[in-house]
Amino acid sequence: MKSLAEKIVIQQGDLTEMDTDAIVNAANNDLILGAGVAGAIRRKGGEEIQRECDAIGSIPIGYAAITTGGKLKAHFVIHAASMALGGKTSADALRNSTSHSLRIASERGLKSIAFPAVGTGIAGFPLKECAEIMLREAAGHLRGETSLETIYFVLFDEVAEGIFKRAWKQIQAEAPGGAAGAHGA
Repeated sequence: MKSLAEKIVIQQGDLTEMDTDAIVNAANNDLILGAGVAGAIRRKGGEEIQRECDAIGSIPIGYAAITTGGKLKAHFVIHAASMALGGKTSADALRNSTSHSLRIASERGLKSIAFPAVGTGIAGFPLKECAEIMLREAAGHLRGETSLETIYFVLFDEVAEGIFKRAWKQIQAEAPGGAAGAHGA
């Protein structure tokens, strides 16, 4: 059985190239695939993803919705609505949309999911705080009943990867028994 430390993978790369059951889109609550991660998902995945988003319509900030992955390697895109269109991300919205994304993946029986640093682009959320919130949500989710076996954090550059890795080290150090003792279910 994999330990909690082995179930969370932090890497630099292109989220849209991930061959996981799902990737997560840093979405606005109107599910309009505009710039940044969402724009890359629309370009590579195809317009059918936006059409499915249009059919879902607006969702509350802090929630998430799921669509197919279109032409992406990932089977699904989970749209984590951490902001309003053109707005900023808050800590609560990020925490809730991350948690909701993980729940949707588990309810669908998915084994792997890949997140970007949600809210840190156009929404302007601080990267270090984003890493702490998202990694704590992922670790908490993995400690419970879930189908997920691996949660990836796919970061755009070395700086973001380093911030996430340092935050993960700190979170593991805080866990009872450290990383070695932090085994998931």
